Amino acid sequence: MLIRTNNTGFIHPDHRDITPESLYMNRRALLQLAAAGGASLAVGSAWSQTPGELDLAAMQTVRSAVPGAISAEKQTPFQDASSYNNYYEFGLDKGDPVKNAHTLQTQPWTVRVEGLVNKPQTFDIDQLLKLSAQEERIYRLRCVEGWSMVIPWIGYSLSKLLDKVEPQGSAKYVEFVTLADPKTMPGLRSGVLDWPYTEGLRLDEAMNPLAMLAFGMYGHALPKQNGAPVRLVVPWKYGFKSAKSITTIRLVEQQPGTAWNKAARNEYGFYSNVNPDVPHPRWSQATERRIGEGGLFARRNKTLLFNGYEEQVGQLYAGMDLRKNY
Repeated sequence: MLIRTNNTGFIHPDHRDITPESLYMNRRALLQLAAAGGASLAVGSAWSQTPGELDLAAMQTVRSAVPGAISAEKQTPFQDASSYNNYYEFGLDKGDPVKNAHTLQTQPWTVRVEGLVNKPQTFDIDQLLKLSAQEERIYRLRCVEGWSMVIPWIGYSLSKLLDKVEPQGSAKYVEFVTLADPKTMPGLRSGVLDWPYTEGLRLDEAMNPLAMLAFGMYGHALPKQNGAPVRLVVPWKYGFKSAKSITTIRLVEQQPGTAWNKAARNEYGFYSNVNPDVPHPRWSQATERRIGEGGLFARRNKTLLFNGYEEQVGQLYAGMDLRKNY
């Protein structure tokens, strides 16, 4: 949880203590229930889906052929990935989204793609699902708070959508705007961020095949607390760059303002590539702890540059001083 003060902007607790013990114990209890034969109950409550919503289980999913898209690392248990979330629109604590996100209305849903494009268009969620083959990709997820997961996503490269609208030559950046509905999102009452949550990428970053529009995870539609019905996943950047519940994608010429960059510019740069040699102003990024492994204080791993995706994305930053918080 991040708390604003007049003097320091955002204060983060010791990053070794991000998981409250009560939440950790509750999650362990759910896993024990699943092992005892109650898996359907545990999974059903965590999905937070209702009849009539997306059913990716009925759709054909292919294994991605994008280089680097399939991590061989042990996957994070579903219960951990769906109950330990940063989604401040539904609360500031890690366990708030899974408790509160059932109010999110994901049908009907549209995404408007506009700005510096030749073919601006509003896509409903069914059009987006059919726009390209749904692929399974297993990505490492690295949070700026120092924890990580390995998640099997379902979706396709963002470039597939951008190609449909034909970016103009003057387009240099892509801005993502997310849902901000005070009626269903209790976290909007907090003054933590300037709502709606916005994020952005350089156009060439957005066109990289690893940048992904995700509609599902673990073989099902996205749980609401994980950003249903459609979110961005950018695996080489810290997790806050991967906007959830997207409503608008806008191509622009100037670098857009983004939620965390506006809130604390000295701590959250626009690029925010995973870099173990660039510490956050208040904690190191040299190691990460994998959620779901090793108990309350999970096994620590050495963090990799670009979260291990340097071969696929390193060329995007040739000539840039990666030690700078751009």
